[in-house]
Parts: sequence; structure tokens; C-alpha cells
Amino acid sequence: MTLSAPAVTIPPAPDTVRWIREPDTLDNWLDALEPGVPVVLDTEFERVSTFYPIPGLVQLGGGGEFWLIDPDVAEASERFREMLADSQRPKLLYAMSEDLELFRHWLDVMPKGVLDLQIGAALAGAGFSVGYARLVETLFGETLDKSVTRSDWVARPLSPEQERYALDDIRFLQPVYEWVCHGLRERGLEQAMADESQRFADEAASLEDAGQHYLKLRGGWTLNREQQAVLQALVVWREQECRRLDRPRNRVLNDGLLIAIAERCPGSLRALNDVQGVPGGIVKRYGEHLLELVRGAREADHTDLKPIPRPLTRDQQALFKKVKRCFRKVAEDTDIPIELLAPRKRLEGVIEEGIMAGNPFFEGWRRDILAPVVPEIEELLVQ
Repeated sequence: MTLSAPAVTIPPAPDTVRWIREPDTLDNWLDALEPGVPVVLDTEFERVSTFYPIPGLVQLGGGGEFWLIDPDVAEASERFREMLADSQRPKLLYAMSEDLELFRHWLDVMPKGVLDLQIGAALAGAGFSVGYARLVETLFGETLDKSVTRSDWVARPLSPEQERYALDDIRFLQPVYEWVCHGLRERGLEQAMADESQRFADEAASLEDAGQHYLKLRGGWTLNREQQAVLQALVVWREQECRRLDRPRNRVLNDGLLIAIAERCPGSLRALNDVQGVPGGIVKRYGEHLLELVRGAREADHTDLKPIPRPLTRDQQALFKKVKRCFRKVAEDTDIPIELLAPRKRLEGVIEEGIMAGNPFFEGWRRDILAPVVPEIEELLVQ
């Protein structure tokens, strides 16, 4: 990857690591920031055997200052929550999905005004899903030490190596932002990063709806409508149980077993026990409740149940390849990764619906970019 960087100022590594130790100090620092000045933001957390991520550290900066903050300090700061939810305060992150998930569950905040610089870099010509360390090295010739990436961020005290790593994770965000903005201006895509970042954040939050999570179990598409209703009920139960126990989904009951139970629709403990792979401990602990869920779902009205998307048929796959070629031409001409311009699931949706017009995903910044190939795509769809 070869990229040219405009002249930007790279903040030097600070001589000393600075911590904010009190919520009042954090509140005062945030209050002193000029309106509209971007903040750089990152988090470190643990998530090995829990459903929810465990916060380990917050890295925050703005106006040339960089801070490390313990989770209890950030949690006790009302101004920190307000800053996260303030759409007028730009927040610069990189590959932000897990950070936003942490803020939603830990602080019950839906961040606004977020700018994912990984998305911005892709729009500016850096390629799809480029890692932060690689981009920093390519743009600025700085090699980041990643040796402590998987270290324990909950234990205290942090090592000097961890502290330096944590600061480096935010020290280059402002220069990357300046490079991205320069590239987007040249391409006429100034608003695209903000729009795409917020769309990504909103969609990620909506996917946490327990009632819709069954749609992610794509292997359940072969089930009939009644069985899919059972699967939905089972998935909702698992989500609630995982959250109550704070355990990963597969530590309670994995996707394949949920689909197998929904397919069999057992009416007795013996039938449930006969479903291959279901642990005896699960039957003993949850059996009666699972049978109630199966009965209730089978008796419910399934009319409005959204079916799990099925794979494309052979004819649809052939059409998919033709339509994708149109999108790929635009992606190559604009140097925007097709994975961002037109993700596979979005393309499959176009094939299934048989029309491009009115699809909100292809409005906004994508509309003018795709305009030259829309007539060709529409013609393919009606053949």
C-alpha cells in the first residue's frame, strides 16, 4: 500500500504518561474543550468468558492532550456520558464497533457524532479494513509496538509498555483524521465518513434487539414458519439468559443446537433429550421452560414473522454475478472498496427485491457515485 500524506503535525510521544484520577477532573477537562473540537477516543477491555465486555481502560484526548482514565472514573463522570451522546462533538475512533458496544452496555449510552477513521480511510483510498498500525506506519513511518495488545487490561497497575501502547492508540488519530479529510475533500466525499459511521453505529445497536437476533442464524432458513417462530423464541430466551448470567452464547446453547431443537419441536423431556448434542445438564436445568417456549411459539400467530433469508437460487446467483460486475466497475473507477460501496448482503437484497429504486442504502453519498450504472442494473433486474 502506497499512500501520500499531506503535511500534518504528528504529536510527539509524551515524556510522561498522564492519568485523570478523579471524575471532577474529567468533567472540568471536558468543559474546557472548545466547542466542536474533536476528541480522540479508544478503549481497552476484556472479553473471554463473559457476555458483556469488561472495561479496562479509557484513552481520551483533545486539543493536543492525551489522558488515560480508569473505568470507575469515566463511569462516575456525567460529562463523559454527555460527551459521548453529543452529536456536535466529533469523536475520532478507529474500527469502533467493539468500543461502541462497550459504551452501550457499560454506560448505557448510544454514542453520537462518531467518526470511524477506518471507514474514512477506506473512502479516502487506503483499502478495506486496513489495520490502525499498518496505516500509521504507511502514512507516517511510525512503527507501533503491538506486543501488549492481548495483555490483561483489567489488572492494576498497568505496565509502562501497556501505558505507552494505550497512548499510541490515540496519539495518531488526529493526524489520520487530517489525512482522511484531505482525501475525502479531493473525492467530494466530505460528508460520507460521518454518514457511514453513524449508519454503522445505529445498525450495530439495532442488531442487539433480542427479538431479531434469530435472523442472524442463517442456517435456520430451511425451517418452516412455525419452526422459525420456535427458533425466535429460543433465541430470545438464550439472549436473556446469557445477559443474566453474563456468559457467551455458546456457553449456554450454541446456534446449531437451537436450530436442531426448533426443527424437532420436542413435546416432552425425552424428545428434548433425544435431540443430538443437547447436554443433559441443559435438559435438567432448562428442559421444562424450553418445552413451554416451544409450545407457546407453535400456538402463536406467525403471520408477521420475518423469515430468515434463504440463499440465492442458481438463477439468482447468476444474476448476482452480473449485477456485482456493475458495482465492481464503479468501485474500481472510484477506488472505493466494493465491500464498503456494496456489501454482499446489500447486493443479495437487491437481487431478492428485484429493484434498486427506493433502496435507502444506495441513497446519500452512494447515489451520485452509482448513477452511471443504475440503468444497467435495473435492466438486468427486469430480464
